[in-house]
Amino acid sequence: MPAGGKEEVNIDKNIQADIHIDHQNEKENEGNNFANIYRSLFEEALEGIIFWKGKGQIIKANKAACRIFECDEEVLVTKRIQDFIYSNKEKFYQIYNNMLQNGSIRDELVFLMPNGQKKALEFTSKLHTVEGFHMTIFRNVSDTRKMERELRKSELKFRRVFEGAFEGMIIWNNDFNIVDINHAAEKMLFVSKDDLIGHSFKNLLLKFQLTNEEIIGYYNHLKNSGQTKGTVIITGKSGEKKHIEFAAKYNVFSELNLVTFKDITEKLEIEAQLRKSDTLHVIGELAAGIAHEIRNPMTALKGFIQLLEDSVKDDHSMYFNIITSELQRIDSIINEFLILAKPKAVKFIEKDITKIMWETVEFLHAQAALHNIQFQTAYEKDLPPIYCEPNQMKKVFINLLKNAIEVMPNGGFIDISIKSTKDDYIQISIKDEGTGIPKDKVEKLGQPFYTTKERGTGLGLMVTFKIIEEHKGRIEVESELGVGTIFNIFLPLK
Repeated sequence: MPAGGKEEVNIDKNIQADIHIDHQNEKENEGNNFANIYRSLFEEALEGIIFWKGKGQIIKANKAACRIFECDEEVLVTKRIQDFIYSNKEKFYQIYNNMLQNGSIRDELVFLMPNGQKKALEFTSKLHTVEGFHMTIFRNVSDTRKMERELRKSELKFRRVFEGAFEGMIIWNNDFNIVDINHAAEKMLFVSKDDLIGHSFKNLLLKFQLTNEEIIGYYNHLKNSGQTKGTVIITGKSGEKKHIEFAAKYNVFSELNLVTFKDITEKLEIEAQLRKSDTLHVIGELAAGIAHEIRNPMTALKGFIQLLEDSVKDDHSMYFNIITSELQRIDSIINEFLILAKPKAVKFIEKDITKIMWETVEFLHAQAALHNIQFQTAYEKDLPPIYCEPNQMKKVFINLLKNAIEVMPNGGFIDISIKSTKDDYIQISIKDEGTGIPKDKVEKLGQPFYTTKERGTGLGLMVTFKIIEEHKGRIEVESELGVGTIFNIFLPLK
C-alpha cells in the first residue's frame, strides 16, 4: 500500500508538471500570435508609423512611412525626424517641447523628402509607447491641403465676381432662406445685407408686390424647368420706381439657388422714347399733309361763314354758332399738328415765369368764371428768371388750365403755385378738383392720341410734354380718384 501510494503521488506531480508546461506553451503561442498580429498591423497600416528614441533618432519604420518619406527603411533608420523638417525649425521645437510636457501631441508640418518633394504631414506623437521608445504616426495630407487651397482660391474668385458684378445677385437655399447678397443687389433693391441674410427670401418677394400665388408659380416653374424669369416694380423710400428683371437658376451648387436682378428702367424708358419718336415721325408726315389738304378748304369755309353771319336768322343762330365753334376746334387741332410736324428753332430768352402764368390766368379768367371756377394762386416772391420761350410756356399753361376747367363741371377751385426747389428747379403746380385719373392711365398721359376726355385728341398734352422736354424740364402727375389731379412742372433755373 505505501509503495503504491508513492507511485500515485509521483504520477500526480508529473501530470501537474505536464499541465503547467502545456499552459506555458499556450501562453507563448498566444503571445506569438499577438506579436504576429501587431507586427502585421504595423507593417500593413495605411498610415506611416515610426518608432524613435532620444531626440528624434528613427529606429523602426513601416512600409507606409517609407512610402511617405520616399526612402527605404535602411536609410530612414540612419536619420532623425527633424532632418526632414522643412517648416520653421522654431515651430518644430515648440511642438517638441509641448510634447515633452504633455506626453503626446497632434499637429502638422511641412517635410522635405530626399527627392526634393515637399509634403504636408499630419502627425500624432506619443512618448514611451513600446519598450521605452516613442511612436509617431504620419498621414500625408498634401493632396487635401492642395485641394483646400484650390477651393479657397476658387471661392476668392467667386467672391470677387459675386461682389463686383453689375447685376444684383442673391443666393438662397431650398428652405427659402437667404444665404448671401451682393452689393449691387443691396443698392438696386433698396435693402441691406445685414437685414436679409438668414431671413426668408419669400418675405422679400412679397415686398416687391408679388402675390403668394405668383411666388408659388415662379417657384414651381423653377423646380420643374431649372430656371425661371420675370419682372417686378420696386418703389424706393423716396418714391423712386424701378423696373427690375430677374432670372433664377435652381440648385446651382450644393443645394443653393441663384437669382440675378437687372435694372431695366432706363432700357424701358429708351424703348418708350423710341416708340414715341416713331409715332411723332408718322404724325409729322400726317400733319404736313393735313396742313396742306385741309387748311385751304378751311380758310374758304371760314370766309363764307363770316359772309353769311349777317344773313343768319335768329332761329338758325344756334347752328351757326356750332359750325363756327367746330371750325375753330378743327383749326386748333391743325395748329397742334403743325407744332409737331414742323419744329421751329426755339429762341430762349430770360423771362419771369410768374408773369407768364399771371398773363395766362388773366386770359382764362372769364372762361373759368363761366364754369363757376376760381383760381387760387401762391407765387413765391423774388423768384429768379428762367430761360424759356414765352409763347410756348403760355401754351403749356393754357392747355393744363383748360383741361382743369373741363374736368370740373360743378365748379370749384384750381390751385396754382410757383416755387423754387433745393436742386435749382422752378416747380409749377396746377391742382384741380376733378374726378381724378386712374394710376394705369396716368403713366400714358402725353402719349400720342391718348386722352381721358370723350372729345379729346390727346394732342394738347402731347404738345405740352414736348415743349417741357425741349426746355430740359419734366412733368410729374399726381392723381387720386374722387379728389383731383396735380400737374407738377419742373423747369431748370440754368
